[in-house]
Amino acid sequence: MTNLPRLLICAPSSNSGKTTLTIALLAAFKKSGLAPCAFKCGPDYIDPMFHRMVLGISGRNLDLFFTKPDIVNGLFAEGAKSADIAILEGAMGYYDGIAMSDEASSFKMAEATQTPAVLVIRPEGSALSAAALVKGFLGFREPNLIKAVVLNGCSKAMAGRYAEAIESECHVRVYGFLPNLPEAKIESRHLGLVTPDDVTSLIEKVELLACEAQKTIDIDGLLELAKSAPQLEGRLPKISAITENTCIAVAMDQAFCFYYDENLRLIEKLGGKILPFSPLSDGSLPKNAAALYIGGGYPELHAKALSENSDIKTAILAAVKSGMPTIAECGGFMYLGKNLEDDKGVLWSMVGALDFDAFRRKALRRFGYIGMTAQKDNLLCKAGETINAHEFHYWDTTQNGSDFAARKPKSNKSWQCCIATESLYAGFPHLYFCSNPKVAENFVKAAASYKEKNNLV
Repeated sequence: MTNLPRLLICAPSSNSGKTTLTIALLAAFKKSGLAPCAFKCGPDYIDPMFHRMVLGISGRNLDLFFTKPDIVNGLFAEGAKSADIAILEGAMGYYDGIAMSDEASSFKMAEATQTPAVLVIRPEGSALSAAALVKGFLGFREPNLIKAVVLNGCSKAMAGRYAEAIESECHVRVYGFLPNLPEAKIESRHLGLVTPDDVTSLIEKVELLACEAQKTIDIDGLLELAKSAPQLEGRLPKISAITENTCIAVAMDQAFCFYYDENLRLIEKLGGKILPFSPLSDGSLPKNAAALYIGGGYPELHAKALSENSDIKTAILAAVKSGMPTIAECGGFMYLGKNLEDDKGVLWSMVGALDFDAFRRKALRRFGYIGMTAQKDNLLCKAGETINAHEFHYWDTTQNGSDFAARKPKSNKSWQCCIATESLYAGFPHLYFCSNPKVAENFVKAAASYKEKNNLV
């Protein structure tokens, strides 16, 4: 249960400035002496990395496809402990959910968490039509939780004129604007924004956004709006430790950085001990590692360095062959193959634990939410059990596996995916453990068994 002040940042579509405004507000609230926290609505990994960079704390995800509203609210309350205000960054357009529905949309998240929504619009190229756009969003669904508008990418003079028209026509308050700030622009790449480590002068850009927000946005007014959010009740899955200090080696560097914070926290609640390592620079796995978790990221951008680090490749190959419990998602999956094509078309040797090559496609592959059903007993679940997951990748492989059946929600589209054994899960789908905590439990149990079998400390 929590009554934490909170706002949800939404927009008519992607590329409207949600992330920019979110970063600006988080940094501005922090500069004003508050302790903000942040959440990303949906399955995105990169935006929470920017939230972490701004706040210096873990970034969280909230997702209504992965978990039910009461679990979402429980995860929110857990992630918001010790904070003064929470910012929830929406995904895509405000009403955009699964297929052409509003299911699992930012609108549904605002409704589930009873959070006032702030609509950020980029009015460039319009005049009174900007008010028509806002009015359409206010009345499209009930309940109307859009309680504020912020303008993005316009001058002070035009912001005043837009605000007058929107407030007169739509009866919703405009809390200010962010001007065009080319010097604060954050670059993009094929999976969305670049990661924080790749942004030149990022700290300076964040500072600029914060200073501008303090000058051009009514920060105190937004804080008061956030305080209008009612008390929220939720719950979390009942989790008990099943082992103690069982070491889980987790690949964490510029090549492998896509992890749900909730996944790592659940592993720790079960008694796992997270030991980060770098396939880019380390020569061995962490001492006493009893399981291996290699998440997604951008291995294709670091293929040469990954290929040339033969010591860690040899160590990982030996670990997988020994039966060490291993999860390899998307980029991690490609890394376990024989060869990986980089972004320039050059093929580089990888770990070689799985018999395939990974290569670039011209278009996005199998994008979106999926439900997966196990076709046989494996490391994570029994045959017939299900896991919700998400895919987003331009690369593909010559052998994606057939040990799970994937199906898109609200669609008849389905396919086979993943390579799964008693000790391995490897495939393109990213897993969200809180959607089925038994998956994490089975992984940690297998790690504890491996630890005992191999007399690890």
